[in-house]
Formats: sequence, C-alpha cells, structure tokens
Amino acid sequence: MAYTPGLSTNLGLIMFMRFILTLLLGLVLVGCDSSGGTASAAAVAAANAPAAPEQYQIGPGDQLQISVWQHPDLSPSVTVLPDGEISLPLIGEVKASGLEEKQLAAIIRDKLAEYVRSPEVTVTVSNAESANFQQRIRVTGAVMRPASVPFHKGMTVLDVVVGEAGGPSEFASANSTKLYRTGAGGAQVLEVRLDDILKKGKMETNYELQPSDVITVPERLF
Repeated sequence: MAYTPGLSTNLGLIMFMRFILTLLLGLVLVGCDSSGGTASAAAVAAANAPAAPEQYQIGPGDQLQISVWQHPDLSPSVTVLPDGEISLPLIGEVKASGLEEKQLAAIIRDKLAEYVRSPEVTVTVSNAESANFQQRIRVTGAVMRPASVPFHKGMTVLDVVVGEAGGPSEFASANSTKLYRTGAGGAQVLEVRLDDILKKGKMETNYELQPSDVITVPERLF
C-alpha cells in the first residue's frame, strides 16, 4: 500500500476529537447524575422533616388571658364554660371552644371594633384544663380570687365561692350569680342567689356541686 502524505496526521486529529467528545459526554453524564443525586437527597430531607405542630384548640375549662392593648378594663382572665363560651366586657358571650388562640383573638377584635378604634387583641391559654376538666370546680367573674379547685363530694356553692374564691368583690351583682352544669341531659344554668345566702342565710340556692360545675359571678351594671 502506497503511503499517502498527511493520512497519519488526519487519523491522529480524528482520534483526538473522539477523545474530546467522549470526555465531554462523560462530564455531562456525571453532572446529571450529581444533580439527580442532590435532588433526591433534598426530597428525602423534606420527607423526613418533622411536621408542623398542630395548634392547640381551646376547650371547656381552659383559663384564658384576654389582652386588649391600652385597655386593661377590657383584658380579663376568663374560664371557658361547659357550653364552650366566654363572657367579655362590652361584647358579651363569645364562642371559644374549638378555636385556636389567634382565631379567637380575631373574632374578639372584630366584635370590639364596634366600640374601640383599631383594637389589638391577643389571647393566651394560661392554664389548659380541658383534659381534666370533669374533676374540677371553677369560680369566675367578680370574686376576690377566681379559682379552679379539685372536686370533692359534698362541697357547696358557699364552700367554693367563700372558702376558695374569697367571696364576691365590691363590684359583684351577687344575686345574679349563675351555676353552669353539664349532665346527661345537656347543659343547665341554675340561678344562685348568692347575696341572699351570704347576708340573709337563705340556703335554697346553696347547691351541692358536681364535677365540672362552673360558678360565674357577674359585675353590676353601672
């Protein structure tokens, strides 16, 4: 076979170009594999990340601190009644059970907006009692010391209001006191003539208490 000038050079150039193309293709494949590996690792990390904690839902018996900025008179500490409601100044009864703190704060803010300009409201569960609510008695409202005490058989309204809560405050409308009770037949509201009990010794409404009873002493209307 006759020697053709330049043939060796052309073959060398072709082999070099093949080498370069093979090298580039290898780098591309490595890059794709690395990218896929990174994506897979991120997906695994996302799947294994802890789920966001569920927000606490308010329930009967929970003690709430309602705070309205620059309005201490509208910022009471209240207990959620067996029917799931709380009673607040100006706006009255508000359903709280089943709501999160921020949801309840938004509802209170919207209701207060009728009376207060741009109210800023926060709600804090100061004592979550829902789980053991059935074994406690609570006294709320216009008393010297709002109280939550363990239930004992034989205890009466007088025992709890005076012995545990220190009696009604000077602003109390004592004869308008209510006893909220949940039983097999549903929720009951019993009238308690607290002033008659304390000042006149009339014991007809000095009821013997049951687990989960809530006694609420309202303030006088001025």
